[in-house]
Amino acid sequence: MVLKLYNTLSRKKEIFKPIKAGEVGIYSCGPTVYWKQHIGNLKAYLFSDLLRRTLEFNGYKTKQVINITDVGHLTSDADEGEDKMEKAAAKEGKTAKEVADFYLKLFLEDLEKLNISEPDIWCRATEHIKEQIALIKKLEEKGFTYKTSDGIYFDTSKFKNYSKLAKLNIEGLEAGKRIDLKEKKNKTDFALWKFSDKPGVRQQEWNSPWGLGFPGWHLECSAMSMKYLGETIDIHTGGIDHIPIHHTNEIAQSECATGKKFVNYWLHENFLTFKGEKVSKSKGGLFTLKELEEQGFDPLIYRYFILTGSYRKALDFSLDILKTAQISYQRLKNIVSDIEDDKTINKKYLEEFRKEINDDLNTPNALQVLWGLVRDTKAKGKYQTIKEMDRVLGLKLLEKEKLDIPKEIKGLLKKRDEARKNKDWASSDKIRDEIRRLGFEILDSAEGSKLKKLN
Repeated sequence: MVLKLYNTLSRKKEIFKPIKAGEVGIYSCGPTVYWKQHIGNLKAYLFSDLLRRTLEFNGYKTKQVINITDVGHLTSDADEGEDKMEKAAAKEGKTAKEVADFYLKLFLEDLEKLNISEPDIWCRATEHIKEQIALIKKLEEKGFTYKTSDGIYFDTSKFKNYSKLAKLNIEGLEAGKRIDLKEKKNKTDFALWKFSDKPGVRQQEWNSPWGLGFPGWHLECSAMSMKYLGETIDIHTGGIDHIPIHHTNEIAQSECATGKKFVNYWLHENFLTFKGEKVSKSKGGLFTLKELEEQGFDPLIYRYFILTGSYRKALDFSLDILKTAQISYQRLKNIVSDIEDDKTINKKYLEEFRKEINDDLNTPNALQVLWGLVRDTKAKGKYQTIKEMDRVLGLKLLEKEKLDIPKEIKGLLKKRDEARKNKDWASSDKIRDEIRRLGFEILDSAEGSKLKKLN
């Protein structure tokens, strides 16, 4: 069965064909590690994890690379403002590396909680300065750069297909909305290397053929993706906000340096929204994963919630909506916990699932197939089929929950067992009701009584 993916470059679904048979290279834009990642940021990594799992479900061997931006990401897309890492270091009284290490650690903990597998390669911008300088030199030799008082810039007018990914109307682009021209030749030109304003003041600066400074933000992704995945890569992922500037600039500098197509399939995930607008501090709906946990939500509930929507459509978030997802996820887990393994696969349901997930990662429909299977009283091979589906969904559906049973509940259960042994059914029922009131349900079987936590 073929896998179809929506390619931002062509604006249509395409049958996926890798460069090398059976193998897929994936580059995913990673975090700028100057602060905590919020749930809107984490949505992007749930998407790239789903993509990688789907490729592996289809038999591909994957190699995924994710960058860590720890230098060069300025507070403005206009190549102006403070470096986010330098600003955070000054604010916290730490070195830029200490800031990066601390927030990277928090980020990795969030990935683990969300059952997101780490990529094959993490690559930090500060550890690939040599590769970035080499890429600028190549562009310089080919005549694509020019020098201003504050850095080395890429001349976008020399790349005729600059607008192909974002379908930009460059002529109609007002300089003030994208950048202040100053010494730039064109509205869309961008920095490859920025000079240090006052040498020695910045924590992170390096010598280069053009002077002391640091790389532009866009440069790192081109240099590192090509180092680890080759000059043309299969798939590049990121958020839709990266399309008009960051990814457009990646294409320009990469294709001008190599003369080759940079990426075959561009995949972009849409925003997490709150009341119809992108989650933000000013608009609301912005939480860290830890804050959701403090509100009583297991991280896998957030993963389930994300899977209920298409990655290409905005997904509206609220705590009430998440509560609905929590009830649904817990009900699913409860049903699955009672399914016994009969060592067979239900081919009908698995192929239906494959059909949906291979249609541009259609997780809402794939979840419907899963629910259809667990509710089908006549279906065989449920356990192994759910196991296969969960290879893609990553919801830990078959993982048994470790119940933290209070002493009070254990004591009541013991009393109930004694009442049942004495055939005191009235006391037994009364104790059952009390246990239920305290949030647990008793499941009686030939092997004895078990407890299950209520939703």
